[in-house]
Amino acid sequence: MIEIILNGDRHKIEQSTSLVVLLQNLKLDPLKVAVERNLEIVPKTTYQNVILLDGDRLEIVHFIGGGNKDFL
Repeated sequence: MIEIILNGDRHKIEQSTSLVVLLQNLKLDPLKVAVERNLEIVPKTTYQNVILLDGDRLEIVHFIGGGNKDFL
């Protein structure tokens, strides 16, 4: 297990978890979110290849109908 900070809260996840798997576990559509990892925006095309590391800080913003956004 590793620990990440997700939107300011500590979470334990399995080692070698990819960003896309984390999003699936959170029941979020990868096409409807923006992700910042350690202060850098993660391109959607790389979600599958990004493996989360111990201590990573993630901010996830979820967009809902009409372009409104809802912070998790």
